[in-house]
Amino acid sequence: MMIKRFSLLLIVLLLASLAPLLNSGDETAEHNHAPSLLGPSLALAEDEVEQILRYTCGMHPMIVTDEPGLCPICNMDLTPLKPATSGSGKSSKDKGEIKYWVAPMDPSYISDQPGKSPMGMDLVPVYEGDAASGEVIEIDAVTTQNMGVRTAAVEQRDVRRTIRTVGLVGYEEPKRYTVTAKVAGWIEKLYVDQLGQAVKQGQPLLDIYSPELVAAQEELLLALQQRNKSADSRFAAIADGAERLYQAAKSRLRLWDVSNAQIARLEQSGKTRKTLTLHAEHDGIVTMKMVNQGAYLKPGMTLFELSDISSVWVMADIYEFELPWVEVGQPARVILPFVGGKEIETKISYIYPYVEPKTRTVKARLEIPNPDFELKPDMFVNVRLDSRAEQNVLAVPNEAILRTGEKETLFVALGDGRFEPRQVKIGVQGDDGYTMIEQGVLAGERVVVSAQFMLDSESKLREAIQKMLNPSEPEPTTTSDAADSEDTFDDMFEDEKDTKKDDLDDMFD
Repeated sequence: MMIKRFSLLLIVLLLASLAPLLNSGDETAEHNHAPSLLGPSLALAEDEVEQILRYTCGMHPMIVTDEPGLCPICNMDLTPLKPATSGSGKSSKDKGEIKYWVAPMDPSYISDQPGKSPMGMDLVPVYEGDAASGEVIEIDAVTTQNMGVRTAAVEQRDVRRTIRTVGLVGYEEPKRYTVTAKVAGWIEKLYVDQLGQAVKQGQPLLDIYSPELVAAQEELLLALQQRNKSADSRFAAIADGAERLYQAAKSRLRLWDVSNAQIARLEQSGKTRKTLTLHAEHDGIVTMKMVNQGAYLKPGMTLFELSDISSVWVMADIYEFELPWVEVGQPARVILPFVGGKEIETKISYIYPYVEPKTRTVKARLEIPNPDFELKPDMFVNVRLDSRAEQNVLAVPNEAILRTGEKETLFVALGDGRFEPRQVKIGVQGDDGYTMIEQGVLAGERVVVSAQFMLDSESKLREAIQKMLNPSEPEPTTTSDAADSEDTFDDMFEDEKDTKKDDLDDMFD
């Protein structure tokens, strides 16, 4: 009896658990057709959010409130905050006159007439009231005045860049000479015995005693005697051999830097000399002296270094970003600060094709005559390079450009308190306070030259507020997607009901 009651109770519990599943399809349908209490209220809230009017301070745009009042920082009256406007919602007939054309992939490329962009795409027209960036900032006249907004016109003018740098005076490399020993010996007498001494071509440098030189002199005298004796010989071969031997002995002395005058005196006297004198072959200043009187010389040993400084080189440092404005033949001025700012006119003769690894600069060479030795090697001078002027280009004041490191932006004044942020590409920055604009603005437009940082913060603030007031809505579900979702939901419960019924049948069996 107890078993039957327990079985009956179990059946009742199973039927009670299956009842909601059997009626789930009807309830789901009723639920789908039932009016939602959250829907209308939510839609109403979204409509009301769009009508909310907020207030901000013209001097402190980070202050935003829902009610009018005074700014807690400067105690000024708060002004209504208007959403950014654009003409994207207008039809082509209502947009009015076309201001300019812009490249769809590069907002900084604009033109005053239709055409193709550098990427080959058709330019898109921008109408009055619209902006290439899709954003226009509106600020009332009181706030504009409080912010101190000033504007300047985009002008067509000549822009010139003067590069100011420093230079190091150096030697003229082709006029540096090294005096070396070509024969072993001892210095009997040293005529040039100090650094900085001026040397003229042909001036004696030192007397050298060398056994090899003495032997070479004796060979020359013997060859000379043999040539004189063989001159009247009936055999031409003997005369020619004596002549060749004489010329060989003479050439040997010449190769050891014995001058022709010394050889002539040796032939006239017929006596060898213990020492021979070495003479300077070039003019110059002794910039290195490696020997003293009485020193022993070896072949190849460096004795002196002579440098001609009647003309010098000035090596000017050019930074990498200045290279586009420097070229060979460009006029230059060398300023001597140690003589009251004296200027020497010259030009760039050569630009070295590598960068100095320590200074990250490129050397530009200036060649300057120096007859009075006014310029000393290793002396610092100031250098001014006058670059080629960019003629009749669009330019704006330097302070109008906002530089973020990755791009340059300025604000174009559209009138009636409306400002458009516009990305531009700049060129050379001139000495007169103007920067060349390669693309991004048109002649005659007015740009903001003060308080543009506040306009930039205002633009970013309004963009953030618009995102808060108009959050992005989820993409609507299509009818087919909804049907597929409902079928999947029903199939899931149908499978569960079949499983439950199978389990119940197995239990009763």
